[in-house]
Amino acid sequence: MKILLLEHPRQIASCRCNDIANTPLASSLITGSVAGMLQSRGHQISIVEGFLDGLNYNDIYEKVVSFKPAVMGVHMVYNWEDNQQLYTFIRRLKSKGLVDKIVGYGYYPTFACQEILAFCPEFDGLLVGEPEQTFAEWLETGKPVAGMAWRDSRGGINMLRREPIADLDALPDPVRTEAMMRMGEVNIEGSRGCYGRCVFCYINPYYGDDSRWRPKSPERIIREIDSIIDKYGSKKFYFTDPNFFGPGQMGQRRSLKLAALLKDRNICFGIEGRVNDIHQQTISALVEAGLEQILVGLESGRDESLKRLNKLTTVAQNERALQILRQNGIEPNVGFIMFEPDSSLADIRTNFEFLRRNDLLKNIFITANVLYHPQIVLQGTPAYRNLQQQGRLNLKATTYESETDFKVPEVARLSAIMARVTNYFFVKVDEVWQGRLTEPANAADLYQAINQLLVGCFEKSLSRLEAGDAMDDTAAAEAIDKVKAEIGAVFEQFIRNEDGCGLSAAPGKGCA
Repeated sequence: MKILLLEHPRQIASCRCNDIANTPLASSLITGSVAGMLQSRGHQISIVEGFLDGLNYNDIYEKVVSFKPAVMGVHMVYNWEDNQQLYTFIRRLKSKGLVDKIVGYGYYPTFACQEILAFCPEFDGLLVGEPEQTFAEWLETGKPVAGMAWRDSRGGINMLRREPIADLDALPDPVRTEAMMRMGEVNIEGSRGCYGRCVFCYINPYYGDDSRWRPKSPERIIREIDSIIDKYGSKKFYFTDPNFFGPGQMGQRRSLKLAALLKDRNICFGIEGRVNDIHQQTISALVEAGLEQILVGLESGRDESLKRLNKLTTVAQNERALQILRQNGIEPNVGFIMFEPDSSLADIRTNFEFLRRNDLLKNIFITANVLYHPQIVLQGTPAYRNLQQQGRLNLKATTYESETDFKVPEVARLSAIMARVTNYFFVKVDEVWQGRLTEPANAADLYQAINQLLVGCFEKSLSRLEAGDAMDDTAAAEAIDKVKAEIGAVFEQFIRNEDGCGLSAAPGKGCA
């Protein structure tokens, strides 16, 4: 059977350009994993990279007409909106009779399946949780199976969950497209799930209430890496696992075994992990094997906040992890939630002093994130459920995302100020990443100047609020405009590049 798998175009408004939690990095391999499974069952697959290849829906329409698929699967990624462009496109395909069956899959439809099927009844179903086996079984049976949500003949919406895949080693390798291989580093999956239960995270709810961390064996991972090296010559990898290490001593032993196998491949790679899994012996071995990047979820510099977030870690563990990583030559990227719904000014001050004490306010691309990020509340997370029970959800255009009022008005004011200021920086620096501006020779000094402006804005605003100045709308607007003007003046020293050449690489890792 001919099946087209679509990574749909994603238009993100500039006001959300710094919000990065709409889908986890692991989702970057979902379509490739589905393709690998379906190809192993004898199906003919075409993957259309609407996002990475910069296609519009007219471009994709022509590809559908040319390929003539019987079935289309759509990896649905939340765009901070309700995806009406995608729904209109699906209606167009169905009305023209170009595709018989269309299903969606991914994190977004797993949790918002009822709303999506109400918005777009043209879907023949949505795959909830891991899609590989569900997609294959649905094609074989021609009717809804476990792992799907669908509309019945009376218009009601039904959903059946399925058990998570027990043996990840048995899965075929993901299909990797030319667009993915142009990214400079190869995303690879070594495990699924997490043994943590953080209130803001939807990794485990995606796989199911009883899900757990599940590894691929080191030998299976090495076979896939060797295959990629042989086929593409790639030597740079990033593990998409939200929890690379896995739990306890078992996780450490597995990591050490993988490090020993990786050592002779002469590759470099990045990972993500929890601070309580950062141990000297394991990190030293991984660095010797090629580890260059790591993202660790610190989330807070205050133990009371870590308890509210159900991190099951401590500030002492955060600081110890930073120390071990730096001793091994790794300057980590960090996850941090500066503004929780229940934060107090004391929480914010403690967070700020923690970041400063641990030298996490010296790199503009880290500073701009850690001084800004609020807790994003997405459907499927324990936080969403808890806030819903408290009557504190302020739903947006879709039920999938919610805002919530801060308990402390002064925290809300500081959060709003930093959101405006950091967003302005990221919009300006995007001109560099897109090639419209070129970094001058002294760019490092200019970024450092902006870094000092952001830190100064945060500390001055926090101090005013702590002193009892409520900073009304006028005062907040004045503070915002002042810093924006100062940041803009620094960017005036960047070089306008009229022909769009001289693209500077954006910092970061794999693409979701």
